[in-house]
Amino acid sequence: MPVDKPGKRSKPSAARRAGRALRRPPAALARRIRRATHAGGAGESGLGKLIELHAVNSAGDMLITVALASTVFFSVPTGEARGRVALYLAVTMAPFALLAPVVGPLLDRLPHGRRAAMAAAMLARALLALSMAGAVATGGLELYPAALGVLVSSKAYGVVRSAVVPRLLPPRISLVKANSRVTLAGLLATGAAAPAAAGLHALGARWPLYGAFVLFLVGTFLSFSLDPKVDSAKGERPARLTKSAEPGDGEGTEPARSGAGAGEPRPRKGAVAGEPRRREGAPRPGLRTVGGAVLNALSANAALRGLSGFLTFFLAFLLREHPLHGLSAAVSLGLAGVAAGAGNALGTALGAWLRARAPEVIITAVLFCALGVTVAATVFYGPVAVTAVAATAGIVQALGKLSLDALIQRDVPEQVRTSAFARSETLMQMSWVLGGGLAMVLPLAGRLGTGVAAGVVAAGVAVSVRGLLAAARRGGPRARLS
Repeated sequence: MPVDKPGKRSKPSAARRAGRALRRPPAALARRIRRATHAGGAGESGLGKLIELHAVNSAGDMLITVALASTVFFSVPTGEARGRVALYLAVTMAPFALLAPVVGPLLDRLPHGRRAAMAAAMLARALLALSMAGAVATGGLELYPAALGVLVSSKAYGVVRSAVVPRLLPPRISLVKANSRVTLAGLLATGAAAPAAAGLHALGARWPLYGAFVLFLVGTFLSFSLDPKVDSAKGERPARLTKSAEPGDGEGTEPARSGAGAGEPRPRKGAVAGEPRRREGAPRPGLRTVGGAVLNALSANAALRGLSGFLTFFLAFLLREHPLHGLSAAVSLGLAGVAAGAGNALGTALGAWLRARAPEVIITAVLFCALGVTVAATVFYGPVAVTAVAATAGIVQALGKLSLDALIQRDVPEQVRTSAFARSETLMQMSWVLGGGLAMVLPLAGRLGTGVAAGVVAAGVAVSVRGLLAAARRGGPRARLS
């Protein structure tokens, strides 16, 4: 048996050299991803790990979406698929509408357990994906309770993530830019997971769910790797959700009893200067008392999310039954999907660049942009018009949501901000479902669909633009959060 000579290193075997060569590209890609997610101080603050966690979350959600779409949408004729999709919306979203408002207030009570809450949401989806693998091939009703659980768990993760980002904010990055980076990472992960999910689905209907199981398990461990300051409640104090005191109402002050300055209001003992006093015995106010800017932004975003839900389902069925001129159904659907995804990414990038300097103005602008494009698509219906509508829906949804988040961050006290994000997300989700339900009952006619889409946006313009512009004229706290 040959023995290596002393002082000389033995040459690595061919198998070892091949293994090293195979490891180099993934390792180099991982290093590049880590540099991108940790740039701008995100690595030191802990935001980089949250960005990576959200990428894993988005990839897992995409795998589950592909698995469900293959069962509910693509595996049956168009007429039956519409019935299955309508059943899916009804069975999952009706209970979701009742459970989702509870998520935010429940998580408000767990400021010291945010990492555990995110890990629990990941683990729940991992187990649910595994249970769905047994029912996805048949598309039976037992699939829908598991899908409901996935929705609620995903919602819980999203609510906690919104509350966590401000805790991990680097000094040189604004909150809006940080949210944009997290969202963009999720979009890129979704785009990368889509072809992987299609490849897994070629092996069998269950394989995308097995892949989701693995990803969500990884996400469970990544949740506990977040910086411990995520669980800190330092700086949080009781919220004052009452409206600002008007001059002369005496709220937040007590009259001087005698001596110099008698008859003039003076601050009550222990009060913070400029802080309105909550009257003893007054009921705890709700979200609507924060001001018209947030409420009008919610109405506008509900219209934009309804537009997105409507176009998602209407174009999916329309292009499957009536492909764009000269294109196959698969290419037509792919074109619309790529346009929507690219629009969402572009809107997120624009939001990071604009930093929501004037969120009321941005929301107003995207409403009119969406209205103009949908009206033009109704008049000039065709492949270019459909692509433009899909891309515009992605752009305006992303910009509108980032601006809404900036307003909530600006106007809603920190202690109840998690509930505010939960309620706003619930409203957005239900608006998306209502838009999709509207698409289910319409005939599959292109001009009719884009006309109805224009009507949805016009309703948002009518309800919210006047209030948004009035709030912008009055001015308020800066929404650029550094």
